[in-house]
Amino acid sequence: MGRLARPLLKAFSLQNSMAALFSKPKYSTVTVKKKDIPKGLWEKCPISGEIVYKKDLEENWNVVPISGHHFSLDCHRRVKLLIDEGTWTELDLGLRAADPLDFTGEASYSDKLAQHRKRTGLTDAVITGTGNMNGLPVSLAVMDFRFLGASMGAVVGEKITRAIERATALKIPVIIVSASGGARMYEGIHSLMQMAKTSAALARHAQAGLPYFSVLTDPTMAGVMASFASLGDVIFAEPGARIGFAGPRVIEETTQQELPEGFQTAEFLLEHGLIDHIVSRKQMKDTLTAFLKFFSNGAAKLETQANGTNGKN
Repeated sequence: MGRLARPLLKAFSLQNSMAALFSKPKYSTVTVKKKDIPKGLWEKCPISGEIVYKKDLEENWNVVPISGHHFSLDCHRRVKLLIDEGTWTELDLGLRAADPLDFTGEASYSDKLAQHRKRTGLTDAVITGTGNMNGLPVSLAVMDFRFLGASMGAVVGEKITRAIERATALKIPVIIVSASGGARMYEGIHSLMQMAKTSAALARHAQAGLPYFSVLTDPTMAGVMASFASLGDVIFAEPGARIGFAGPRVIEETTQQELPEGFQTAEFLLEHGLIDHIVSRKQMKDTLTAFLKFFSNGAAKLETQANGTNGKN
């Protein structure tokens, strides 16, 4: 190798070494498969944004532990929460909704009924029966929003009316847990008639001197709120429940006025006197029991006084 070639070769080797030192390293590509996570394991609280394990939420009766937000609760779990174990007897199971208007749209009313019966395992949007609440007998009706928004048709109205009349005949209190979007439009005037029917049954129950407690859950709206849900001797509500007749947007467009903050919430309506008590779901059974005892003792005293007066006469 010539004397001039050596420096050139040395410079070339140095250049290659520097290029290797500062060049971008080559990495092998590793493909990582994302592990499939089953859906429905977690629930996000709409108030606080916290993520809650769904199993923990269910064990807490669908109440978020930190924020206290109340998610909806199906009717069977509601009965389990309120009624003593082994005392519940469900009644009027054979009632089935008809399609008096032969209603058709994107899907027929008959098809919608079949779909919701299959999806929920219910025959309609309310279950009724009798049982004991901390040892005290009651007639109970519980609505379930999963079934067509717990809208009130002829079957819902009939079952609630029978629950009231049964309580009157047995001389026991009646409790109705409401959650509804209102009257069921698929049944037209037949659904609206249920407002009067249920209200008339409650009037006869009141004339008999028997108590009726109304429990409002989220949401309780329209024809249900305008009838039996607002007629309780004592009206209870779960925290944050939306309660009203028409929706806020409709009211704003009709009145051309901006609605106050918190309008149609249980807290707003408690402040303005429409409801009597806001009670957390887990305390509802004991609270209702306390009022049942209070009303029972009051009725007993009145009966004793009446008997004493009649005796003097």
